[in-house]
Amino acid sequence: MACVWRLSALCGARGGRALFLRTPVVRPAQLSAFLQDQPAPGWCGIQHIHLSPSHHSGSKAASLHWTGERVVSVLLLGLLPAAYLNPSSAVDYSLAAVLSLHSHWGLGQVVTDYVHNDTMQKTAKAGLLALSALTFAGLCYFNYHDVGICKAVAMLWKL
Repeated sequence: MACVWRLSALCGARGGRALFLRTPVVRPAQLSAFLQDQPAPGWCGIQHIHLSPSHHSGSKAASLHWTGERVVSVLLLGLLPAAYLNPSSAVDYSLAAVLSLHSHWGLGQVVTDYVHNDTMQKTAKAGLLALSALTFAGLCYFNYHDVGICKAVAMLWKL
């Protein structure tokens, strides 16, 4: 930031060019306005940066979600050796729940990062919720009516 400030001192009052550069210099006010997604003084172009949703700001929801993601990741790390050492239906259903939740949250972040239109984002999140529910239901069905996740993976390793 200090470098941008020093370079802006070499510019004119209305955003001229630096002495030894051929490109316009970004002023600190324009840079901070760009990061805050607000119009900068004297700037007439379109500027957008996709930040995380602002409805979580000021609350503990984002922090609790982050903590929940870490807890699910640690549970997943603990369930993988448990599935290998002691395959049981409790481990199968725990894996079904944790894998579905972990993949739902991960793909939800992909949707948040790469789908920018509000209606498309809502549609994508609804589709993701349906896919996650279908995945969980399918894994539970597989656990109940077939050999289960742990034994299926062991059978694949024996091939």
